[in-house]
Amino acid sequence: MLTFEQSPTAEDFVQNPYPFYDRARAAGPLFHWQDYGLICATSSAVVGAILRDRRFGREVPLEKRKPIPAHLAPFYAVEAHSMLELEPPRHTRLRGLVLRAFTSRRIGALAPEIATLSHSLIDGFPGDDFDLLKHFATRLPVTIIARLLGVPEERGDDLLAWSNAMVGMYQARRTPEMEAAAVTATEAFVAFMRAYVEERRHQPADDLITSLIAAESEGERLTTDELITTCILLLNAGHEATVHTIGNGVKALLEAGMGAGVLTPERIEGTVEEILRQDPPLHLFTRWVYEDAEIGGHLFRRGDEVGCLLAAANRDPQVWDQPGRFDPLRPVKPNASFGAGLHFCVGAPLARLELQIALPILFERLPDLRLTGTPRYGNLYHFHGLERLMVHA
Repeated sequence: MLTFEQSPTAEDFVQNPYPFYDRARAAGPLFHWQDYGLICATSSAVVGAILRDRRFGREVPLEKRKPIPAHLAPFYAVEAHSMLELEPPRHTRLRGLVLRAFTSRRIGALAPEIATLSHSLIDGFPGDDFDLLKHFATRLPVTIIARLLGVPEERGDDLLAWSNAMVGMYQARRTPEMEAAAVTATEAFVAFMRAYVEERRHQPADDLITSLIAAESEGERLTTDELITTCILLLNAGHEATVHTIGNGVKALLEAGMGAGVLTPERIEGTVEEILRQDPPLHLFTRWVYEDAEIGGHLFRRGDEVGCLLAAANRDPQVWDQPGRFDPLRPVKPNASFGAGLHFCVGAPLARLELQIALPILFERLPDLRLTGTPRYGNLYHFHGLERLMVHA
């Protein structure tokens, strides 16, 4: 296994990490990323195997857990109830209860709202050059998830600010200032959600918070803390990745000179999958090893941590022909953008629905949409999204 050095905050990597992934993958399905001190998987087969293997998981093994610094306690008190960070049996219980409320029927019923909101946002676009991220990509998913949960969409700016601060804890450029901002945002977010959870306990409504309160499995219900964490997770995950995917997708379509022709009812699903595959919003997802396991020619020991490079797996030439090329007409194959196995993204159906509805409306309404500057990616790793997307309609 070879070792590679690459700062995840280096400007050339931030703007285009794929040459590094290609070099690492060419050396084999696993490599040691020196900057992280982490063995990482690059191939579609090995990434998929690790994500599906129950010998690997998200929850930190007991012997690897470290004391939580006092100043970060509020943040990790919320994380302690996140199904994203848990394994069975707690994960099974939480995910099962959430899925009883977060049903395909409820998600599908949002389609008319997504379409109406898309048109409304486009109606409000400035007349001159404008940032599509600010006026469309961020507003659409945060408004939809707020409506779904049953919290005021007028608080969208607060929800965005809190979410952006909290996900700073997962970025390679994390600083003490970012940690303080994340804690402040967490405390504000918890207070906000606690008020709405308590209100819905006494005044049920037709929203996801009420459904989560009512969800029951084998006599168990979500506690208030579990409800609050779940709502925060759904809000954060329910818009953060979708914002990046809309931006990355519109960029790819405009740079390729494509638009309405690949966003027809017959082609929209394939186009969205190609957007997700070719430039996904999440690049690195880690797993802990629970028992010795040999994968990709390497023997992992209990307590090891391994990185799954989802974006590298999505460009594996063993699976896709000319994988770096954006080609919405290529045959659809499963990609790693939403993960796999036990932790496959609960919000994937909603994200796909938003993209499948919003993108055709955007390009139908604005057939002359064009870039007015070179898009630049933000220093967000292990997320991957644009700082802004300046366009002219």
